[in-house]
Amino acid sequence: MNYGSLFYTFLHLDIATETTREDYQGPIHSLALTMPSNKSVSDAPIFQFTNCRILKDHKLQKEDLWVREGKILNPEKLFFDEKGSADIQIDCQNSLIAPGFIDTQINGGFGVDFSMAKDDVSSGISLVAQKILSHGVTSFCPTLVTSPSSVYHQVLPQICVADGGPHGAGILGVHLEGPFISSEKRGAHLERFLCSYEMGGFQNLLETYGCLDKVSIVTLAPEIKRSSEVITELIKRRICVSLGHSVANLSQAEEAVKHGATYITHLFNAMLPFHHRDPGIVGLLTSDQIPKGQTVFYGMIADGIHTNPAALRLAHLAHPKGLVLVTDAITAMGLAPGKHSLGQQVIEIEGLNAYVAGTKILAGSIATMDMCVRYFLEATGCTVESALEAASLHPAQVLGIQHRKGTLNYGADADFVLLDDYLNVRATYIAGNRVWTKDFCTL
Repeated sequence: MNYGSLFYTFLHLDIATETTREDYQGPIHSLALTMPSNKSVSDAPIFQFTNCRILKDHKLQKEDLWVREGKILNPEKLFFDEKGSADIQIDCQNSLIAPGFIDTQINGGFGVDFSMAKDDVSSGISLVAQKILSHGVTSFCPTLVTSPSSVYHQVLPQICVADGGPHGAGILGVHLEGPFISSEKRGAHLERFLCSYEMGGFQNLLETYGCLDKVSIVTLAPEIKRSSEVITELIKRRICVSLGHSVANLSQAEEAVKHGATYITHLFNAMLPFHHRDPGIVGLLTSDQIPKGQTVFYGMIADGIHTNPAALRLAHLAHPKGLVLVTDAITAMGLAPGKHSLGQQVIEIEGLNAYVAGTKILAGSIATMDMCVRYFLEATGCTVESALEAASLHPAQVLGIQHRKGTLNYGADADFVLLDDYLNVRATYIAGNRVWTKDFCTL
């Protein structure tokens, strides 16, 4: 065994204890212990995260987390089948360990606008991917708002689905929010770029986007004629269909779900308000027309601005297993108030509000995912487990990747976040490697 390389690995992992290498003066073994092990299956080092509470089976449990080769390891198989043990023990000092957060709707941040046509789109995405690690996000879907067709043709080929790592959070595919949406409920989307597929059906959509290879989610308004055809074709390509920016009634929404739609884009925002005779898209949360075995998920922007706490509580109580926290963050996330962009529009930041310049039309948010988790917990009074799963397990289920993301089950990717009791991020890990940590001097 190369203990030199293990010591090098330790030097990059000791921050899990909240003590920097420079500040720490004690013996190494109090931070991470190098242990003997049997390498009968793999020569890769085995990490044991101790003194922690992990989110597993929908409960926070006092249990160690074992990692090898970027995957969550079953310790029973390690002990009894391999006769092995940990190479490195990491004291998490009673941190909560939850699956890494997944943001399925983020338009940009830190000065980067994903909907801006450039020749170096990848560099902007890389910057955001690196910055959001500090907020516990380990995977995300770069989101493009309604744009001219030329923008899709230029931007989409430059985005690559990729695993995360020290360079930044993983990219799970693009979320295309528009342009096949309602003019009446377009929100901050520019009307002149809205499109319809009434004439050519799915072919119209293909011509507009140019390529769907990098796409994981498409938001559309189901009341547009030929939507059933379009939804069916998108589902064939394993693309999640989300309903939003729409004036659809409940029957139209249910028809879309029967053809494969499984998601709702920022519930309550940019759709008909709930009405007792026809609740519209909101009614999907309690509809009895959802096909057996199918779950309708819905995104919510829990930033204290987009949705009243009472509405958050109402949605969560009605359908807790479908709630997905999203940031809907724009270019201004992480920046000072002022003027910024969202696609082809100028956005003004006033306090925590993002408006289309010169109006009071909300245009995304400047919230981070960890902020949304904390606000959602406080506003709804839900359990810590529910708040964490709304940012991890549920978005993974939306994308059909819950077997490897959004969970700490054995065999899943070792993407996780260490949190304190107030759900502040202490450290972020991807594939078992620490990719971000808070600069702690003392505990």
